[in-house]
Amino acid sequence: MYRICLVEDEKQLNNLIKSYIEKEGYEVVSFINGNDALNIIGMEKIDLWVLDIMLADNISGYDILKKIRETNQMVPVIFTSARDQDLDKIMGLELGSDDYITKPYSPKELILRINKFIKRVYQTLEKLMYESYEIDTAKRTVRENDEEIKLTTLEFDLLMLLINNRNMSHSREDILNNVWGEDYFGNDRAVDDLVRRLRKKMPKLKVNTIYGFGYRLS
Repeated sequence: MYRICLVEDEKQLNNLIKSYIEKEGYEVVSFINGNDALNIIGMEKIDLWVLDIMLADNISGYDILKKIRETNQMVPVIFTSARDQDLDKIMGLELGSDDYITKPYSPKELILRINKFIKRVYQTLEKLMYESYEIDTAKRTVRENDEEIKLTTLEFDLLMLLINNRNMSHSREDILNNVWGEDYFGNDRAVDDLVRRLRKKMPKLKVNTIYGFGYRLS
């Protein structure tokens, strides 16, 4: 499970964003002041940071970012700020941030950005393993015990959506948009049928049904 560190001094906003990120299947450690966040840098495994620039104590998001980059050049960092100023964005990028989002922002937009960086940084291997399945993302093939499991284009696209977002919940609408495309206007029962076919071909996939919502791969 990927671990996200959220540093946000507005307590209600901190709790709200934390709950959204956790619903996506991530583990979240959160802080409302900069000093506490500084203390875990290099001490605990963090896969992505969400940093508010302006914090209540004497530590800013810039200070935290500098220390992060002293120990880890690769971990993604997303800055948040109530100020929509070019200088903030430029400073953040020069110090090594990967993205910048201005308050007020939609929690769903933040989740999309988190997912993008997690996939880009940690899920770019051409060959993945799940149980006894070997998944070749470049050739778009699945093998088990050296025998290929024939998947259709949609079945493979669904498999990759689930694999790349393991332990995250997906609504049927989300699956429709990601697998069929946003221009698809068919019935979302097509999602249930596609999941059924994938389960039949790959019975070791732990695809959990979330009643009234969608699916999650564990």
